[in-house]
Formats: sequence, C-alpha cells, structure tokens
Amino acid sequence: MAAASDPKPASAVTSSTLNGGKTVEECQDMIRRSLRTPMVKFLKEHLEKAGCGFGENFIKAVHCENLVSGGYNRGDGIMVCSNYMRIQDEVNQVVIHELIHAYDDCRAANLDWANCAHHACSEIRAGHLSGDCHYKRELLRGFMKIRGHEQECVRRRVMKSVINNPYCSEAAAKDAMEAVWDVCYNDTAPFDRAP
Repeated sequence: MAAASDPKPASAVTSSTLNGGKTVEECQDMIRRSLRTPMVKFLKEHLEKAGCGFGENFIKAVHCENLVSGGYNRGDGIMVCSNYMRIQDEVNQVVIHELIHAYDDCRAANLDWANCAHHACSEIRAGHLSGDCHYKRELLRGFMKIRGHEQECVRRRVMKSVINNPYCSEAAAKDAMEAVWDVCYNDTAPFDRAP
C-alpha cells in the first residue's frame, strides 16, 4: 500500500486482536528486528544515498481499522498494522514493500500518489522486488499456479492496492497498470536485478 491508500490508524490498542495479530508494542519490537535484516539494511542504505535517510520513528507500529497490512505516507513514514501481523516474516515483508515505496518517493521528484499510473508503477515495483509474490507465499495464500505465478500475483496485488486509491476507479487502475507494466516491472533500482 502506498500514500493514496494509507491505513487509518485507530486509537492505540494494546491487546492482541481476535485474528491473532500483535499488540502495537509487540509489533514495534518486530520492526526493530526487521531493521537488522539484510534486505532492510540494503534499502535503508540506498534511501540514504538517494538523500532520504530516516529517523527513529519513520517505521512505526499502529492499530489499523482497515484490512491492510501497512502503508507509506509521504512526510509520515511507514505504518505497520500490528493487529494484522502474526509472525516476524510478515512484518519484514511489509517493511520491505513500504521501503520500496519510500525509495520511489525519494528518487522521483514528481511522484504523485493521486496519479493512478504513478501509484501503479510503485506498486508493481514493490510487489516484484519485495518478495511479496514468492511462490511459497503464494502457495500459503492458496494460489498454486506453477508457471507465471509471480507476474499474476503482482498484477492481482497492484489492482487490489490501486483501486483503494480514491482517485482511481477499477478501470483507471487496470489501464494505468497495463500502461506502465513493462517499464516499471523491469525497473529494479536500487537492485541490480530483481532479488
């Protein structure tokens, strides 16, 4: 999720939710652990090289009302929805995905999250580069296609995110995704190639 589809933080809830989610405090500890992972360190380093370092509160755990795992908002940073996090890997994935949005926002001086094509491009990149669509994750979600699963997963997740953008209808989201697909899918910065 990116700026146009930010989660709406609820009041600070300190107990775990019925869905097995974590408390804000537990999730904040998981975020601290994710900051030590190689992928997060790499993205943080490249954000700093691009001129957009971040402080201690750039990534924060919040309780979310909307059914989303997290979001990035220019000026506010990254939110991880504690009540939808169950394990460390989920927190790591959200942090990585949202750091790619932050990187895109940093390197593109004119990125407009209300523009469906801009939003779709960052979602394509985040879905492709973060590992969101690794075949093991897809299998756990109940998608068991052997060939072509990764691009199909990225497309499905881009659509889910961009149609939540209040400026993008479903048709506009699909058109935007198709228009920017090749350029954005093949843009692997700051990686040499897709991890």
